[in-house]
Amino acid sequence: MRGILQLTGAVFLLAIVATVVPALDVFFRYQGLIYSDPRQVPPAPTAIVFGAGVTPDGRPSWMLADRVDAAVELYRTGKVQRILMTGDGRSPEYDEVSVMKRYAIAQGVPAGNVDLDRGGVRTYDSSYRARAIFGIQEAVLVTQGYHLPRALYLARAFGIRAAGLKSGNDRYPRQDFYNLREAAADVVMWYEVHVTHPVPRFLGPPAGPERQSE
Repeated sequence: MRGILQLTGAVFLLAIVATVVPALDVFFRYQGLIYSDPRQVPPAPTAIVFGAGVTPDGRPSWMLADRVDAAVELYRTGKVQRILMTGDGRSPEYDEVSVMKRYAIAQGVPAGNVDLDRGGVRTYDSSYRARAIFGIQEAVLVTQGYHLPRALYLARAFGIRAAGLKSGNDRYPRQDFYNLREAAADVVMWYEVHVTHPVPRFLGPPAGPERQSE
């Protein structure tokens, strides 16, 4: 019985280490590259904005609108010259990236300066495709603060010299759920980057897997 308890304790301790160490690595590694003020962000050719859901009537969610607002501010202040909207845009019924583009255009960003990645169905895929498909080597990542450590970790892992701009607020409705989900995603992503090396669900042309143009 004692041996079983010792083995159980060892397995439990190993599981904690295998979870906590990757999560801490993701959270702390690039904290020095996260900015809250657009004026302090190092300039880069492109801002990458990650999708975050749209409403049934085709508007950006509160969280997504905050992300696009921050990217537009980077463009207005000359910190970036282009904006890459990356998210799930595989069908007309649910097209995050087109909603994001329309929202940016409505705020004065020229349509020709906004690129769409319809195959960015998760952060891993968005980061992989940004480098492999769009050829981005340097960028400012735009998303909420809780998401930026993972986004930066991925971008850097795929060879993008990236800094991050925090958008919006530190807390949204259901923020505790988002934080918990992000912690789990950090661990999964760490093993994907360092162990399993999956290929994104969609590769191919920059516009995405199904819809090739606006």
